[in-house]
Amino acid sequence: MKPEMTVRFAGLELVSPVIAASGTFGYGIEFEEIVALDRIGAFVTKGISREPMAGNPAPRMVPTAAGMLNAIGLQNMGVEAFVATKLPALARYPSCKVIVNVFGTQVQDYVAVVERLNDAPGIAAYELNVSCPNVHEGGMTFGADPSALEYLVARVRTVARRPVIVKLSPNVTSIAQMAAIAERAGADALSLVNTFLALSIDTETRKPRLANITGGLSGPGIKPIAVRMVWEAAQAVSIPILGMGGITTAEDAVEFLLAGATAVQVGTASYADPRAVERLGTQLERWCRSHHVAQVSSLTGAMQRPA
Repeated sequence: MKPEMTVRFAGLELVSPVIAASGTFGYGIEFEEIVALDRIGAFVTKGISREPMAGNPAPRMVPTAAGMLNAIGLQNMGVEAFVATKLPALARYPSCKVIVNVFGTQVQDYVAVVERLNDAPGIAAYELNVSCPNVHEGGMTFGADPSALEYLVARVRTVARRPVIVKLSPNVTSIAQMAAIAERAGADALSLVNTFLALSIDTETRKPRLANITGGLSGPGIKPIAVRMVWEAAQAVSIPILGMGGITTAEDAVEFLLAGATAVQVGTASYADPRAVERLGTQLERWCRSHHVAQVSSLTGAMQRPA
């Protein structure tokens, strides 16, 4: 029997629980000749800001033993160009759920981008990247400051006409605390985890391998930590969670679901295999069939405690 792969997430119905993560899938339309966009659960655009951003100087990416470091610097075309040039092309895929990642350096930046996107067609939800420096708080990221996070999410929620997903930073003492704060402020769902702050040094030159010095660590090396954080957050909130961090196989995705995620995002794997999101969706369906799982949604939070 064919398993039911549809999941409900923050009021959205996804044909698959496997989603393409922000920053690894461009604006989505670049993948239309590679991936069947109407067969994946959804995709999250690269971060969209109020004004265009050039990003950080090169080198901006470095491979690691089990993943990669990146310091792209949130390069993007800005919200006006996105609405004018990318969204119309995506209209060719009406069944594909488009989640727009939004960021800024002050609360008003987030609010302005969301207000502009409210009037744009073809968007399913917003994902707030709160791992950005709050210029009014001395550069501390919104996601690491409980009061700043609560204020940001509450302000965006008052203007957003679509579901608000908050992408939490893992670089905190308690992910459960930050998850609960985001829920209390009005988040409809959570995404976790974002990349871990990391550093790689060339021992020959004694210089950092990234021009930005530090970058975000992603890939298989972070998966066990990410699964643990999803589990901790799931104990603290009642809103759905998008789990991510080093997913390369169907079994990886199942781990996140069992820990409490409703759906998962695939990021770094797309660099090695541009069809990773579609491939993993198919493999997850096969896994469910071989393990007699009639509904993939039944896996969410189904981890069993040790005897």
